[in-house]
Amino acid sequence: MPHVLLIEDDTSVRDGMELVLRRHGHQVDAAGTGEEGLALLSRPRGGGIEIAVVDLMLPGIDGFEVCRRIRARSQLPIIMLTSRGEDLDVVSGLEAGADDYVVKPITGRVLEARIRAALRRAGPATPADRNEFAGLAIDRAGLTVTKRGAPVPLPPTELRLLLELSASPGRVFSREQLLALVWEHDFLGDSRLVDAAVGRLRAKLEDVPAKPRYIQTVRGFGYRFGPL
Repeated sequence: MPHVLLIEDDTSVRDGMELVLRRHGHQVDAAGTGEEGLALLSRPRGGGIEIAVVDLMLPGIDGFEVCRRIRARSQLPIIMLTSRGEDLDVVSGLEAGADDYVVKPITGRVLEARIRAALRRAGPATPADRNEFAGLAIDRAGLTVTKRGAPVPLPPTELRLLLELSASPGRVFSREQLLALVWEHDFLGDSRLVDAAVGRLRAKLEDVPAKPRYIQTVRGFGYRFGPL
């Protein structure tokens, strides 16, 4: 039974979402503030929580800061909730470490689909082998990444993106293809998810993120994995 942390300050929205998630078989810990949510995660082994759904507009510590604090200590998948869907909010949330986002009001079916997809990204990947590219070692069986022998911790979405790109070095993937492969979006989704995840990956993998060697932009098309 997947265990969800729901952080939402609007009581009626929180109660409704909690009810829907429980009906879909999730165990839910609900909090009305960022401080309460972080306290729940501070329990031994995070209280068994497997994914966080975080509203951006929270009293006290806002959702952006909650995402940053979670990501600083954990690779827990994070889905952010926004009532506006404005570019600045979405990009800032993704840069803070969120893996996906949904715009309120949202149906229970859509939220459940996003949660399931995020949890699948956190699960085992295929195939089971190990590749090395110019000092970057990717262990597909152990789901670990090292650079020149030093571990590079990656949250599930960034790891899945790297696994998909590196499985076919030199192949150009469009943003739409990556949305389908990594985020499992079955519609013409938001390319900001891809661009933000690529930016975070480059910051962790590249010696000079502005001049990427591993994850290269093919202008007008998308991204490919190098070095070629």
